Amino acid sequence: MQKLKTKRAAAKRFHKTGTGKLKRMKAFKSHILTKKSTKRKRNLRKATMADATNAKVMKKILPYK
Repeated sequence: MQKLKTKRAAAKRFHKTGTGKLKRMKAFKSHILTKKSTKRKRNLRKATMADATNAKVMKKILPYK
């Protein structure tokens, strides 16, 4: 069986936790920040877990992560 290639775009965006869940950073934090409240911007800094509905596909494209 051949080795599987990791999708590099996904590898840069997701990190696997000790329990096997995928951790990701939140979107909407790169520009147009003046209209967003301080509280909203502060919450966007925090990491979150990837949704379980996507986990099966994500683990397939990140075989060694």
